[in-house]
Amino acid sequence: MGEGVFLITGASRGIGLATAQLAAEAGYRLVLTARDVDKLAEPAARLGGPDRVWVAACDVRAWEQLAALVGRVEEEWGRLDVVFANAGTSVVTSFTSSQGAPPSQWTDMVLTNVCGPAFTARAALPALMRSGGHLVLTGSAAGRGVRPGNLYAATKWAVTGLAQAIRAECVGTGVRVTLVQPGLTDTGGIPASRLGDPKLAPADVARAVLYAVSQPSTVDVNEILVRPAGQDAYR
Repeated sequence: MGEGVFLITGASRGIGLATAQLAAEAGYRLVLTARDVDKLAEPAARLGGPDRVWVAACDVRAWEQLAALVGRVEEEWGRLDVVFANAGTSVVTSFTSSQGAPPSQWTDMVLTNVCGPAFTARAALPALMRSGGHLVLTGSAAGRGVRPGNLYAATKWAVTGLAQAIRAECVGTGVRVTLVQPGLTDTGGIPASRLGDPKLAPADVARAVLYAVSQPSTVDVNEILVRPAGQDAYR
């Protein structure tokens, strides 16, 4: 594990940044991506500097950017062992009223949350097959139940199905696939209506990710559902 390479999308804050911290502590070299790389300068320096941490601007909605990035990682560092398809976004929606974001703002969320992990998987899986590596996707507890008017939840339902489809195609390749489904997590984007609800810290989810990737190669942790104590299962 010590010289393994761990790529994280959406690494500039929240779950991605917390996972980067734990992965660095576990000895991984890191590839940290975000749309705004300026936010990654301080964490990159703190987590190991240029010899251990590679910062890259990457928009997961753009297949060409992801494919080029994975190619450069293999060329420069020779391998890719763990890919955490974590980048995501959320807006409040309603299908029956004008509450929440207008439909013109929904497209970015759907592309980021659905095409993003799909493109990440397609770009990374050939490299992960060569290394016998691990693909981790950030889903959500919202991707397991009905949330009235909630398009975000529908995108996470899509990630649930995506993880299952990828896992089925990867049988026999040596690649492990894990879907992490956090409950409400304090990443800075919690709707005002839920600010008083129990919340996970990003580090709580990061520990679940590291648990999955630290298992022996013969163990495939398919899904992890982790909620804060006291969270209503239907919220």
